[in-house]
Amino acid sequence: MRVVVADDSRVMRQIVIRTLRQAGFDDWEILEAADGQEALDLAVAQAPDLVLSDWNMPNMLGIEMLQHLRAAGYTIPVGFVTSEGSDQMREIAANEGALFLIAKPFNADSFKEALGPIFG
Repeated sequence: MRVVVADDSRVMRQIVIRTLRQAGFDDWEILEAADGQEALDLAVAQAPDLVLSDWNMPNMLGIEMLQHLRAAGYTIPVGFVTSEGSDQMREIAANEGALFLIAKPFNADSFKEALGPIFG
């Protein structure tokens, strides 16, 4: 499995990666992106099995990255790991084709619950 983890905070990317490992997804190859544009570029170039993206990032929001992927015909699974988990954001994410939205703070169980049924 190849996964793009996109967040403008290097520390948060490391926390997401560590939590993925704790959730049992320790054999995944992780590619890191520092903003939505970099995540989009990596997704197009690397064809990952999953993109885990923050919502609010510079250069391109995570939701905009997802919209660009879908508009270009890519069906790469995308999930959000973000500090905001309002019903409205969850609805927008779902309507744009996101698989899930995990709100911070999260733990290994959050990832197992969201990813297990898909990649377990």
